[in-house]
Amino acid sequence: MLKNKLLALFVIASFLTNFIIPKASAETAFQAEKFPFKEMQIQVMPEFDYPEGWSRDIPSLLVGQYGTITNKSGQDYDGKIEIPFPAMEKGFEAFLVAEFPEKNKPEVQRPYDVDKENGIITWKPAKAIKNNETYEFVIEYYTKSIKVKDNKSFTYEFKNKADIELLDVIFYSPMDAKEIKIEPKAANNSKNEYGEELYYYQYKNVKADAGLKYSFSYKKDGTESTMEAINKKQPPNDENHSGVTATDQVVKNGGTTNSSKRPIIGLGGASIIGIAIIIAGLFVFIGLKGNKQSASKIASHNKKQQKKTSPTVKNDNKTANSEEKKELRKKLLTGKIDQEMYEEEMKKLI
Repeated sequence: MLKNKLLALFVIASFLTNFIIPKASAETAFQAEKFPFKEMQIQVMPEFDYPEGWSRDIPSLLVGQYGTITNKSGQDYDGKIEIPFPAMEKGFEAFLVAEFPEKNKPEVQRPYDVDKENGIITWKPAKAIKNNETYEFVIEYYTKSIKVKDNKSFTYEFKNKADIELLDVIFYSPMDAKEIKIEPKAANNSKNEYGEELYYYQYKNVKADAGLKYSFSYKKDGTESTMEAINKKQPPNDENHSGVTATDQVVKNGGTTNSSKRPIIGLGGASIIGIAIIIAGLFVFIGLKGNKQSASKIASHNKKQQKKTSPTVKNDNKTANSEEKKELRKKLLTGKIDQEMYEEEMKKLI
């Protein structure tokens, strides 16, 4: 009798374990080493743009990280992602966390938390990451780490807690910057259509905790941001400036043509809320590899605008009108419409 009871308890316990154990293990703490990066691109942009309320006395430094991690934990993962960031850096301000849930679809924002004490940003993906499958995301943040003396300078340091199969680091010099110096010396550099200098590095099989450090300095008069300068310009109409991505320009200007050595990310140009603003050929932010649409500072700008929008009908119409103007501006810059057509359509929106 006792033997039968023990057997029954064993069967029940085994049955319950099949339901409880998988769920519990799926919600275990994030272990970075079990989520190595297939790809990572970092974009470092001094004075690219200024967030709302930012004092022009202090130049802004915008950093974007685009990553693809692979779940190597041995099981589906339904917990939070943790990425190290310089949260204690002067003026640190997280602006965007988004994921790419579907191929050829825009990125989707995710709520996130910043742990300044431990220097990490955490968020939970909308869906569990299946075992051995990849998850793609983008994070953007600002700091006030640019020092202003005779020149402007800053140090950027990247810390990785997981292995990275392919890593690109791209520095964008501010528009009209002079006497640019970067250490260590970049393996490749080029100019985009607007004369903006781009410097990039590529690494393969970067081990966890390897860490990278760069110093960047330049001279630049005034406080005009790259976005403000670009808005005033038209891209040159010649055979050397007909590419629509930074990668295209690197190749045309004598850079590598081997696809394995090209930057991971190619331009997508759409915002999080589905509105493309002004830029398909600016190379200012580059989207994820393939045909994925990029998250960028453009997206952050739209997020701020969305927060400021009143729920009234009047403001809704005003916002829609504004976005139509931005879309027209984009078409003009990318050559889809000419100046005459642009002006005619703009008149209808005034």
